[in-house]
Amino acid sequence: MTVTQLSPTRAYKVTGPRVLRAEWAKFWSLRSSWITLAVAVVLLVALGAIASATYSPDAPTQGGPPGPGSGEQDAVSLALLGVTFASLAVGVLGVLLSAGEYTTGMIRSTLTAVPRRLPVLWAKAAVIGPTVLVLTTLGALAAFQLGTLGLDGEKIALSVGDDGVLRSLGGAGLYLALVAVAGVALGMLLRSSAGAIAVLVGVLLILPGLASLLPDSLYDNINPYFPSNAGSAMYALHQSSDALSRAAGLAVFAGWVILALAGAAWRLLKSDS
Repeated sequence: MTVTQLSPTRAYKVTGPRVLRAEWAKFWSLRSSWITLAVAVVLLVALGAIASATYSPDAPTQGGPPGPGSGEQDAVSLALLGVTFASLAVGVLGVLLSAGEYTTGMIRSTLTAVPRRLPVLWAKAAVIGPTVLVLTTLGALAAFQLGTLGLDGEKIALSVGDDGVLRSLGGAGLYLALVAVAGVALGMLLRSSAGAIAVLVGVLLILPGLASLLPDSLYDNINPYFPSNAGSAMYALHQSSDALSRAAGLAVFAGWVILALAGAAWRLLKSDS
């Protein structure tokens, strides 16, 4: 009688790199990831190029990113006109990456495989943040380069080598990456795609407008610290007197994102899947 010897089952330890690889695979296997990233980059490039191509020095409008004291138009502000719209796209992508698992029920399998839970949140943020940073920074650079063709001969024309240009373009990519991470945090915190998207849009776009109903003295003091206004300071080429500096804008906006991540981590640990 022949006895078949079975090889022992190999046990795999759950580690940070393995969780990261799993989230990376899940991210790129979703059609929504490809579509939403493409929409964000197309909006960033197309709107920036169109704004530069249609620029008129006699137009009475002001440029610059939304926020306190948006200044006169310059080549960078025109190139980054699509940042607001791109931020909505990458924010929605972040929400879908986290809240989408609660909608489909896949979160049960994920948390069964990673019982410590928190590595799932960190891995999702680590996947989407650098991805959005690279793609949108390249998109901002492409928008600026295309914009130089439409601004040829204009007083506001700039080149990539001019002081502060690359820093502003990179700041736009960093801002969009942080928005995407905030979307992940809100999706994990609220566990509802619709609810998280509504909060994201409200905080980035609606809240600053509603705050204008406050008394002027209070509004002037708190307006620069709203997430979208602090974020816009990260990529503005010229800082107005009532806006935060680039470093302060980054610190404030990163603080908002960290606060959202802390809330998501707390709920992930304290509640059932």
